[in-house]
Amino acid sequence: MSVLLRSWSAYTRMTQRWPGLAAVIPFIPVILLWIAVTQSGMFPRAFLPGPVEVVQSFITLTYKGILPDYLQDSLVRLFTGAAVGMALGIPLGILIGTSKWAHRISWPILLFFQAIGDIAWLPILLIWFGFGLTTMTFVIVYTVLFPVVLNTVLGVESVPRDFARAARSLGASHARVLWEVTMPGALPNIITGLRNGLGYGWRALIAVEMIVGTSGIGFMMFDARRAGSVVEILVGMIILGLLWYIVDAWILAPIERATGRRWGLVTS
Repeated sequence: MSVLLRSWSAYTRMTQRWPGLAAVIPFIPVILLWIAVTQSGMFPRAFLPGPVEVVQSFITLTYKGILPDYLQDSLVRLFTGAAVGMALGIPLGILIGTSKWAHRISWPILLFFQAIGDIAWLPILLIWFGFGLTTMTFVIVYTVLFPVVLNTVLGVESVPRDFARAARSLGASHARVLWEVTMPGALPNIITGLRNGLGYGWRALIAVEMIVGTSGIGFMMFDARRAGSVVEILVGMIILGLLWYIVDAWILAPIERATGRRWGLVTS
């Protein structure tokens, strides 16, 4: 027990001094297990390549320019869809959160369409728009929209009504109350909705690229399936996980925490 406590204490000190280690050390047992399984001969290398083969494939795909081009296509699609989803979702969420009539009218519709998965739209989208960027963008916007709307509504409704009444009693206009009271109070929830929406949108994008795409990480993985190249599929999976970890842990999560601290929703 004392050995475990000392090991944990040493791990805590190292990760506090070098925060990057906290993102690397947990994967070491996974990689060691992966190596052990591939070296044991339980699976043919064609079915389960080892880490060395995956690294070699990554270098080859990068050198040929395939991986950078596909990754760029996926990121552009994701952030374009996320930007449109935010542009639609935040104003809609504020309207629903501040207006009882808008809430009563739109809430059942929101719940209805939220229950229809993004991939469920693909058959009709393919009939309407075919295999192209419009179909993929629609799916991403649809996926991002609902977390942003619902969290914006939650944020607006969580702002105490007395704050708005106090501001209006001091002569603030409705627009100024919205901008200086409602929006700051709802911002932590809006950021949370954006974080969740981007996560859902990233997974939806990969699925759509597999089905209708002609480029992107999802297309690369599905195209590798047709060629029977498991190693390229593993490269795609690792890229997806690492990229989202970087975006979420190093960008979105710090923004979410900073926003919460700024508006007094957390203490540390």
